[in-house]
Amino acid sequence: MQLRPTLFYLLSTVLLFLSSCSAPQKESATVLIFGGPIYTVDTTQTTVAAVATKDSIVLFAGSLDEAEKYTTEETVRIDLKGRTMTPGLIEGHGHFMGLGYNELNLDLLQTTSYQEIIDAVAAAVEKVAPGEWITGRGWHHSKWSEMPEDTVHGFQTHDLLSAVSPDNPVYLRHASGHAGFANAKAMEIAGVGLLPKDGVDKLAIEGGEVMRDGLGRPTGIFNERAMTLITKHIPESTPEKDTKAFNLAVAACHKNGITSFHDAGIGRETIALYRKQKKAGAMNVRLYAMLTGWEKDLLEEWYGKGPEIDPDNRLTIRSIKLNCDGALGSRGAWLLESYSDRPGHFGHETLPMEFVRSTAIKGLQNGFQVCAHAIGDRANREILDRYEVALKEISLANADHRFRIEHAQHLHPDDIPRFAALNVIPAMQAVHMSSDRPWAIDRLGEKRIKEGAYMWQTLLKSGVPIVNGTDVPVEPINPIASFYASVSRKTLKGTPENGYEPDQKMTREQALRSYTLDAAYGAFEENIKGSITKGKLADFTIFDQDLMTVAENELLDTKVVMTIFNGKVVFEKK
Repeated sequence: MQLRPTLFYLLSTVLLFLSSCSAPQKESATVLIFGGPIYTVDTTQTTVAAVATKDSIVLFAGSLDEAEKYTTEETVRIDLKGRTMTPGLIEGHGHFMGLGYNELNLDLLQTTSYQEIIDAVAAAVEKVAPGEWITGRGWHHSKWSEMPEDTVHGFQTHDLLSAVSPDNPVYLRHASGHAGFANAKAMEIAGVGLLPKDGVDKLAIEGGEVMRDGLGRPTGIFNERAMTLITKHIPESTPEKDTKAFNLAVAACHKNGITSFHDAGIGRETIALYRKQKKAGAMNVRLYAMLTGWEKDLLEEWYGKGPEIDPDNRLTIRSIKLNCDGALGSRGAWLLESYSDRPGHFGHETLPMEFVRSTAIKGLQNGFQVCAHAIGDRANREILDRYEVALKEISLANADHRFRIEHAQHLHPDDIPRFAALNVIPAMQAVHMSSDRPWAIDRLGEKRIKEGAYMWQTLLKSGVPIVNGTDVPVEPINPIASFYASVSRKTLKGTPENGYEPDQKMTREQALRSYTLDAAYGAFEENIKGSITKGKLADFTIFDQDLMTVAENELLDTKVVMTIFNGKVVFEKK
């Protein structure tokens, strides 16, 4: 009789133990975010009141009451205090090391005249030794408030620049990166001089142009592939400078709410640098890197080993970047009809189209996405043609290849529906419209502008997503400027009143999606980022005002006040 209570007690204990083992344990949150509008870019619930994260992953998104159930005494609470949160922004096309080096070299993005460039170089000359190279980037003659007296094909000449830098070689990249400006000393080192009397330019390069005046003298402007005549003489960077530029680029991303970055074209040395930085724990932005098509041996090497998809989601290499024409500003974009402001000139085919076709085929065979730079309507058509041939040739027309065209800035109307038909993604930087549209009409004329330039809404309605960005350092990395351009179709000065070709404006929802979920889709990463969804990465951008509802004329005043990367605050505006 005395054994029964003991047996009952033992059985009760066992059942309680088994019950506790089988009962689900609710996970506890590392961070709870609440107190302001939270736009998820998740169609099942577009806005939520709170988000709970566990380490680097979204644990819950929904009501504050439900989110509170995941908290403990150790949970860090972030009160938005009325500020607005979105998924971490994704720079859909830029040049990561170019961003960093723009912080180290002469930054000419804000210059508004040739004289300002001369002044900047003159100041740099005072700080360097004779013979030391001075480099920079960002000038754009079409944006200057006034032009110098002496011009050739609309570009300045080197004489005034050379006068302030007689003992230092100078090379300044155009904002687009598709032209360069050299002084006399740099051209002397490169062996570029007066055109011979027979008129045969021994330095002529296919796909490029050494610009000369009527007397055969080089003006200092080197267009497209001719830039290599100068750049091959510029001393290579040092590991210390590379590391500094890398860290500056990471910091610039965080300051601008960028948590992921599509790096449009890197070579062997940059890959080694990125791996070194990742190993050192400094890769605090998610890089989706494209192999540069200029290094053919590098491509063959990667075809052999296949894509590299990082399980830590820091550095993924699964795409190839091909540079197929130039920029509109330098008249290097490859057109079907000649430039309105330079009759007889059609731009430049900077990469053989046969190489585009063979790369598309090898990309499909070896699991690589192909991303081809094309700005002019002929370049876009030629690339679409090569993509189509490749898809048919190996019977992969319905494959999830997600081939891209970077920029897709000017299209022939007949080619617009081909993007959706071929499942090709346009990666378009909306801020280019804001910066370029005032003078682009001079290059293309009104008809071509209205029928085929910056055709965002038409492309979206056709069924393809748009990947947005800035093409930094062509433009500043500021995503607010590109968001504003997307929804207003205006310059950053707010003109014209109704925007250029207003029927092509994006809605604010489309613009946000182009910087988040659609950008993630453009990198095969929509299942891990791009929306605030349970199970996805805890990357968020927080703004000081609601960019989805604030008046259009106040949008550009929006500031990033906090960036959360991998579940941790990496930037906070003081």
